Amino acid sequence: MNSSMLSIKSMIKKEEEQQLEGSRVDNQPHEHYTFDQLKMLWRRFAFEMKERGMETFYNAMIKREPSEKERDHYVMLVDNQIQIDYITPHLQELNAYFRKELRNYTFTTSISITDKPDEEVKYLTGKDKFQALARKNPNMHTLKNLFNLDIEF
Repeated sequence: MNSSMLSIKSMIKKEEEQQLEGSRVDNQPHEHYTFDQLKMLWRRFAFEMKERGMETFYNAMIKREPSEKERDHYVMLVDNQIQIDYITPHLQELNAYFRKELRNYTFTTSISITDKPDEEVKYLTGKDKFQALARKNPNMHTLKNLFNLDIEF
């Protein structure tokens, strides 16, 4: 007898397991949280990823804030498919972390490539921020040299 064949008994068992999983989520807390709480946890999780040596994940999380798609569903915007491929295996861990910390088990996160990669950039270092300001106002270089300022911190 071929073990790869489906049986009615196994199909009923799978259906019962799915119903149990659905009821488990219904019994979990659904507490309200603010976007500020989410941003704080977002940064904390990013730094945990950095400590674990996942620099790509860290940079993707720090570069942009999550955007709300619908209630309790947020989208992590990344620059390219490589970041999606790197982060996707860890997405379940990210969701579990936020569900536990926010005490809201309907929370979910998905990943998407941004349409406007240059417009939404958050600066990672002081040097990056200075370069962006200097592009807008070239007198920034004069001030830096005049006061002997160190922007690399």
